[in-house]
Order: sequence, then structure tokens, then C-alpha cells
Amino acid sequence: MSNLIRFGVSLEKELLEVFDRYIKEKKYPTRSKAIADLMRKEIVQQRWREGKKVAGAIVFIYNHHRRNIVDRLIDIQHDFAEIVISTQHIHLSHDECLEMVVVRGKPSNVERLANTIRSIKGVEHCAIAFTSADKL
Repeated sequence: MSNLIRFGVSLEKELLEVFDRYIKEKKYPTRSKAIADLMRKEIVQQRWREGKKVAGAIVFIYNHHRRNIVDRLIDIQHDFAEIVISTQHIHLSHDECLEMVVVRGKPSNVERLANTIRSIKGVEHCAIAFTSADKL
């Protein structure tokens, strides 16, 4: 027996036309897949706001020539060892590095880690990408 449930939705014609252009642009195979993804996105954002466990990545670019920056970044990641799962370091150029810190934990801790990284002189950009750590 399938867990798939069919249901009907009523929308204004103009909204559906805009949505159909959106799903075509994003290359969704069906309206159902697009609607499910939009629902999941909203649920994940609500879980973030409610402080439920999330998983994601903090991605940042920094100039590795800045004095002590590498040591400071490593120390900070050790300070947040309870949420840091993994890191990946990528050389973008002679001066710039991209680092991705994979995290899992409470949104407030993820945000605190990102803000701590972001505040270091030499960090040029820092962003968080997250999803739910639990099944939707």
C-alpha cells in the first residue's frame, strides 16, 4: 500500500500560470514535486525558528594570509565541537580559501558559530545553508 495521498487545490488562474512558469524554469517534472519541495522548505524554516535540530553547512571565504586566522578558525571550530561534524578546505586562489563547516544541532548554536566566524578579520563572506536534521 502506498503512502501517497491525492488531494485537490483551488487557485486563481493567474497564480497557477505563474507557478507553472516557475516549475518549468526550475525543471520540476510535476506540479506535485514542486509543491512538495515548497512545503518542505517552509517546514524546515519553521523548525529553524522553533529551535529544532537542523543540519547544514557554514560556508565562508577568507584570506589565509591574515595573521593567525587559520589558528583562530580551528580554535573556534573546536569550541563548537558539539555541533561541528566535518570541515572541508578549498584553495580558491593564492590568497583566498573557501571553507565549509558541516554542522548538526540547535539553530541558535549554528547561528552563534557562524557569527563568531563572520566576525573574524579576514573572513570576507559567510553564509549558512541548512535543512532539517529529522525526517519531515
